[in-house]
Amino acid sequence: MKEEQLRDLLNSMSLKEKVFQLVQIPGQYFLSGVADTGTKTDGRPTDEELALVGSTLGIFGAKTTADIQMQHLKRHPHHIPLLFMHDVVHGLRTAFPIPLALGASFSPELVKQCSAAAAAESAASGLHVTFAPMLDLVRDPRWGRVMESFGEDPFLNAKLGKASVEGFRGCDGKMPEKGRVASCIKHFAAYGAAEAGRDYTGADLGGRQLREFYLPAYREALNAGADMVMSSFNAIDGIPATGNEELLRSTLRKDWGFEGVLISDWNSVGELATRGVCSDLRQAAKLAMHCGVDIDMCSFAYARHLEALVCEGEITEAQLDSAVFRVLELKNRLKLFEDPLRGVTPAGEERTILSPVSRALARKAVCECSVLLKNTGKQPLLPIAPERKTVFIGPYVDSKELHGAWAVSTDPEDTVSIRQAAEEFARVQGRQFIFSKGCRMTCREDLGPKSEESAVMAFREDAFPPQIEISDDPMLKEAVAAAESAETVVACLGEHRLMSGEGASRGELTLPEDQLKLLRSLQLANRNIVSVIFTGRPLDLREVCALSRSVLLVWMPGTEGGNGILDLLTGSAEPGGRLSMSMPYCLGQVPVYYNHFNTGRPKAENTKIPYYVSAYIDIPNSPLFPFGYGLGYTDFSVSGFELGAEKAELRNAAEAGPVTVRAMVKNIGPRCGQTVVQLYMRRPSAEALTPVKELKAFQKLALDPGEERELVFTLGSDAFCHVSADGSLHADKGTYRFTVGLNSESEDWKSLELL
Repeated sequence: MKEEQLRDLLNSMSLKEKVFQLVQIPGQYFLSGVADTGTKTDGRPTDEELALVGSTLGIFGAKTTADIQMQHLKRHPHHIPLLFMHDVVHGLRTAFPIPLALGASFSPELVKQCSAAAAAESAASGLHVTFAPMLDLVRDPRWGRVMESFGEDPFLNAKLGKASVEGFRGCDGKMPEKGRVASCIKHFAAYGAAEAGRDYTGADLGGRQLREFYLPAYREALNAGADMVMSSFNAIDGIPATGNEELLRSTLRKDWGFEGVLISDWNSVGELATRGVCSDLRQAAKLAMHCGVDIDMCSFAYARHLEALVCEGEITEAQLDSAVFRVLELKNRLKLFEDPLRGVTPAGEERTILSPVSRALARKAVCECSVLLKNTGKQPLLPIAPERKTVFIGPYVDSKELHGAWAVSTDPEDTVSIRQAAEEFARVQGRQFIFSKGCRMTCREDLGPKSEESAVMAFREDAFPPQIEISDDPMLKEAVAAAESAETVVACLGEHRLMSGEGASRGELTLPEDQLKLLRSLQLANRNIVSVIFTGRPLDLREVCALSRSVLLVWMPGTEGGNGILDLLTGSAEPGGRLSMSMPYCLGQVPVYYNHFNTGRPKAENTKIPYYVSAYIDIPNSPLFPFGYGLGYTDFSVSGFELGAEKAELRNAAEAGPVTVRAMVKNIGPRCGQTVVQLYMRRPSAEALTPVKELKAFQKLALDPGEERELVFTLGSDAFCHVSADGSLHADKGTYRFTVGLNSESEDWKSLELL
């Protein structure tokens, strides 16, 4: 449909029709027939309103969406199709590793491939928009939604966010065709800076810090073609994002030129009243519309008050028309007016869902994202030698709930458990494994978890675990006996998947007590322990590392988790992950991240008594494992590090470079493997504090034993620019220092003078 035709359609719509194009409701209203003949105080839509709604969320399936769409087209006065939106955060039916794990892959190409596969399943199931990627920079692992992020680094976030958008909607810069979906980046802005790691709170940020660290990833994704933006729940400097005119109108619309659709998060318009910024829903609707929020997700503030606000002149019809036109444009770019079903059929859905290609990619992703944290000894336990008698013990041995909290459409029955994968491996290889549960996932697993509520309640009771002696606990007794009979113990432990995710902030970062008790008992029976850790966030793993010879962090690995983990344990694949978020030494360090500001009293390495310097007197400053860290089954060296020049010219306040950095990387170990080479920069003295180091480039590569390769990094002007006090981009003259290494603790620095 041409633009003039869209304008004609807009002008022919009634005021109520326009308003309801901006109203999004849960899909249950279309499925359950719960619409009423009159307005209810709980906000449920009437039959008339249901016929006018512009978008829905939370339902998918080729037949379901087609039936709803065709019925809606018949009922709508102008036959305007619905938009179907859904949270496809790390897969629809094929669950890939959680985004935090994908961040650990350090692979934009893998992220793009996983997003494309998720988009294919989504589009085949009748969806038009995914609420992804989440590009909130996260430094506090207490926050439950850390599992949806790519980690703590602005540069890595931006690169992977761009790749995700390109995967969801295609890489040609055009609106997604069949097999792709529109991408909605979230949560704008700085939702990941939640105070005390607690969901839905404020973010204590200055404007410069917001622009320097938290906004770049959103902007990179918009430059990649993201179609929508979701406003966040949190407040910034006391102003909730959904009612923040400076953030939404000035930064997003005016400064960045975003012309797409801006949608609220669930009820975040309504929560403007709950939080006391607005006196009631009417005022909340007025403020959100003034700030440029186009679609009100599930608060009914627009549905109940926007028409009256226009009629009474508090909102102009021009404001309303602008928002409605953006929604119509999105539907038009998706070609919904020409083909409301976008070619979706049940047969096509069946071919696409859980296809062999998607499963193979999910299996590969498990290996690319898993991080080997420890593998000690003259003869490391990993990969497990085929002649060793091995026992798998722990609550994750049989679990099929290997997907994260936001893989809301995944069926656990499609998931390959560790036991299934191990039994298949044993059958093919002629081996035999022993399996034992050892303990419950949480101390009150008998209560469920049948739902999110029961899972959370079950975990909360872990604070007061029952004291059970080994002799009184048959599961533990059986596990200890199995460990005594084996040469290698694989302990499969971790958080339940609902111990991370939205609303799942934690005040402790250790494994459930029953699982730690199991691990302690196993270590007394057999010291050859490989701990495989499932989690949605960084954890305090000090005790796990002390009790284990090898520790493999597999995050929440998804549908092919069991197969991918067996590939890693048996050595048919290499653990390719490197930490995208620092692993804290303990809770007291949180938040801990590599790119912090310096202090006037830094702690020296040889400081014996850390008084009167920036340090703890009882724990180290450094995390247990730093950003970028990860081991493999072989070793690498970095040498020959040099800068292309000792001096470079600063042509104007924001244009420097390009600067080349070279290094030689060699596989000095016994087998083929892969590593991530990372380039960090330290800025000169400036008008404001700058980080002690910043990631500026990285490259993931695989090398054969003895193979050596030269890497060349080229840094453009954007690498040198930072946000100045007035908000502009600026590059400072002075001495820049660079280091190349295999994690963020590399300290082999070389200098470049920017003149």
